[in-house]
Amino acid sequence: MELKLSVLNTSDIPIYQQLYDQIAAQIIRGELVGGCCLPPIRTIASELGISVITIKRAWEELERDRFITTMVGRGCFVIELTPDELARKRDTLALQRFSKEIPLFRSLGLSKNDLVSLIDRFYIG
Repeated sequence: MELKLSVLNTSDIPIYQQLYDQIAAQIIRGELVGGCCLPPIRTIASELGISVITIKRAWEELERDRFITTMVGRGCFVIELTPDELARKRDTLALQRFSKEIPLFRSLGLSKNDLVSLIDRFYIG
């Protein structure tokens, strides 16, 4: 297991949210599998040059959303999730992010078809 993390200090997205998003995505894609241990918070803070408090917040959010669990004295571990649970978490995260932008899309007068066309045009992958 290799945890791949990077942060953009110039982003509008808070650093803890960037970390949350990256780890959740790696779990959903199966790159971080159930049972694997995450590196210690202090190690990640040192490697990324950010506050331990920021990483702790990301870990707390990941634990709240049942991506990881903390075992006192042992560390933080990825929770074992079924393919169905992973798919539900993927859909929930995507819908949460998308729903935050819906008011803007509506205020611009974009229809559902307009949005689908934009997504088709700009989606890479």
